[in-house]
Amino acid sequence: MTPQPGGTRTSAFRTDPALARRVAIKRFLARLVLFAERLLPLFLPLAGIAAIFVSLAWLGVYRQLPDLLRLGLVFILTFAFVASLLPFARLRWPAGEEADRLLEERNHLAHQPVAVQDDEPAFETPFARALWVEHQRRMAETIAALDAGLPQPDVARFDRYALRAVPALLFVTALAYSGSNGAGVISDAFRRQAVTSDAPGLRIDAWITPPAYTGQPPVFLSGRDGQGDGAASPAGAAKARVPQNAQATVRISGGRADEKVLFRRADDGTVIDIAMNDSAKADGEPPQTTANRAPPTPPNAARVHEWKLDASGELLVGGRQWAIDVIPDKAPEIAFDGLPRRSANGALEIGFTAKDDYGLVRAYAEIDPLEQKADAIPLYALPEYKLDLPRHNARDAKGLSSRNITEHPLSGRKVRITLVATDGAGQTGRSPPYDMVLPARAFVEPLAAAVAEERQVFALDIRDLRQAIALNEALTLRPEETIPNTTHYLLLESAQARMKLARSTEDLENAADYLWEMALGIDGGELSLAERNLRDAQQALADALERNAPDEEIKKLMDELRAAMQEFMTAMAQRQPNAEGQQQSAQNVLRQRDLENMMNQIENLARSGNRDAARQMLSELQRMMNNLQAGRPQRGGQQQENSQMRQQIDKLGEIMQEQQKLMDETFRLDQALKDRMQRGDPGDGEDGEFLEQMPQDGEDGQQPQQGQDGQEGQQGSPTDRMTAEQLREALKNLRAQQDALGKKLGELQKGLGELGVKPGEGFGQAEREMRGAGEALGKSQGEQAVDGQGKALEALRQGARDMMNQMMQAMRGQQGQGEQQGNGQGNQNGRDPLGRPRSTTGPDFGERVNVPDEIDVQRAREILEAIRKKLGDNAGPEFERRYLERLLDIQ
Repeated sequence: MTPQPGGTRTSAFRTDPALARRVAIKRFLARLVLFAERLLPLFLPLAGIAAIFVSLAWLGVYRQLPDLLRLGLVFILTFAFVASLLPFARLRWPAGEEADRLLEERNHLAHQPVAVQDDEPAFETPFARALWVEHQRRMAETIAALDAGLPQPDVARFDRYALRAVPALLFVTALAYSGSNGAGVISDAFRRQAVTSDAPGLRIDAWITPPAYTGQPPVFLSGRDGQGDGAASPAGAAKARVPQNAQATVRISGGRADEKVLFRRADDGTVIDIAMNDSAKADGEPPQTTANRAPPTPPNAARVHEWKLDASGELLVGGRQWAIDVIPDKAPEIAFDGLPRRSANGALEIGFTAKDDYGLVRAYAEIDPLEQKADAIPLYALPEYKLDLPRHNARDAKGLSSRNITEHPLSGRKVRITLVATDGAGQTGRSPPYDMVLPARAFVEPLAAAVAEERQVFALDIRDLRQAIALNEALTLRPEETIPNTTHYLLLESAQARMKLARSTEDLENAADYLWEMALGIDGGELSLAERNLRDAQQALADALERNAPDEEIKKLMDELRAAMQEFMTAMAQRQPNAEGQQQSAQNVLRQRDLENMMNQIENLARSGNRDAARQMLSELQRMMNNLQAGRPQRGGQQQENSQMRQQIDKLGEIMQEQQKLMDETFRLDQALKDRMQRGDPGDGEDGEFLEQMPQDGEDGQQPQQGQDGQEGQQGSPTDRMTAEQLREALKNLRAQQDALGKKLGELQKGLGELGVKPGEGFGQAEREMRGAGEALGKSQGEQAVDGQGKALEALRQGARDMMNQMMQAMRGQQGQGEQQGNGQGNQNGRDPLGRPRSTTGPDFGERVNVPDEIDVQRAREILEAIRKKLGDNAGPEFERRYLERLLDIQ
């Protein structure tokens, strides 16, 4: 066989062009791999020289060498780098035969299948030609399935002594050293160095410490790339971003003793010469001159320069320069979250929202009088109202604080409230002011209110002491008629003597405190004292949590809080009236177990280190106790009126319950009727046998309970065996019940009008919807009737809410609270501190309860489980299954 020119190379592929293309691609890839194997070893000298050049720069060699040696070394490295480029000029593209041999060697091929494609048979006969073409085709198929693999440069053949490891190790070492203080930069190789023969061993350590309240870590400048002295920072150079008032520190060791530390402000270009151990400089302070600088120190001693950063600029030290961007510290923002309101016991509740870029430290409310004389001399300072932050250094805070400041003489007077927030830098933010009447204690006994007013007169202005004495004398004019208790009379005489004998501010404060204690004793007795002890115990625990008191002190204060809580609850239970229809114990409004659980959680959180959560829960407990309304003695007429109101509330509850039952029964019959009509089966029952089993006029419309001895499940519902005509008749029979409910609602509205409560629009709408539902039932239109009954039920709930609001406003007016706070938010719309309806406000009308009782939660869980079990049986009719799915809200 003899090789032929390349023109006959593709003769073997004339019958299969696709195979020819595959073989050509494999040959090209083989030549490419072979070229890469020749090219990669040529980069070894280039990479090694470049690594040595960069490593010497990072190690600071260029910075330490004299200019002559530095330039000589750079020239040698540059010449070697250029010389290593010469072998690239001799690089050639591999020939086809070389690629063929590569394929045969890499794939261990026998019979030279690649070279066969270029050979020709020695004898040219038709049979020999056909046989040779077939042989070429088979060898080509073998080549098409070959793989040239990845390049395998024989680096060891070019570098037998592994010298390539030297620049590699040097580069890794220099890279690790490049972040240190003595590291150099690549530009040192081409920059003339200053003569440092008189300043050997210069070391600069510079860092910035943000204020502690920011919680940010220090920023080290020494590891950053500092530009040359006087050179402008590149546009893309990274700046050190630090908060305002950060402490900058520069420590210089070695070098010249008179090395300067300069800071060039970015706003006005002023250059400040920072002296050693200098404090923070104020804005606009002129540069410090050499005359008042500290005396020079020995070269070996370290010099420390410190100052506070209040503006952006550039730091220049020892020929190095760092750009510093100072982030301004914004003042905090605070605002009211809703309007301030009065709680049940007269405490002031303030909701607020506040934010700061680094965190709030303190928040409080400023309370300033609006009706005080300009030249008045108050006996007491303005009331302090601290806002409870959710946690220390909170950036976004939202909370609700409750403080009882009814003891202050400003209670009951018009004041202006402004919220103030303070951050760690001492900056303050103020909210828009809000004017209101400061809540005051609602005294039940007129004598107690008169004594409190007497105290308020001279406490707001001590110059009105004579007027307070005159008020005291007026109270004791006819003691046998106005003061039935002799002890109270003697106390008034004693208070009058204290005021007349007062000669100093301390004497006046003692007299004012004596009058307040007297007013509390006349009005509340043991309950008022127990309430004060509870408030003091809560405040003592809050102060201990604020200053991170030890666990032993926390435990002691928790025991005192439990004792004060028990004393207060006992006093409340004794004070609670025993009138008919009311509970005799305060624990029915706020259970003792709820309080115990909260106090145990507070103690566990405090002792586990989560003081912020403990303070937040203690604030919630304090707010709950402020909203816990103690029972007040009532007059006989008032008790009778409240009893009548409660009867009307009970009637309304019965009407709503009966309407709900009637709507359920209507829906059940309507679904059964629709099912009969869809099946087209009248369902011949036993001709009225089950019609009598359906609820008639005046009977309970609730469907039979399920699961009683399994009989209902075995026999099925009565509606399953009724015909369509019987179902229509049953719907008509429900009209009498609907009309009866409408009459009851009309009687209820009449009774409310007699009690002075105006029926709301909701009751009128409910009466109209009931009338329309009754007419629909008379026509056997179950769907329209259910829709009307649902609207009537919703209108009843709206009317109930309006009625309760009117009743609560009337009750507040009887207790003397209407004049002090007219917004009606102190008692949480007739709910207890946990959000549950009070026992004096009648039944629950289906509104949402914030914290349900455990028995309600368990009952709801059992009902859901029963519905799921019934739905899973798939034994009931289709309409019942749809009803259960609607209850679970899965449709």
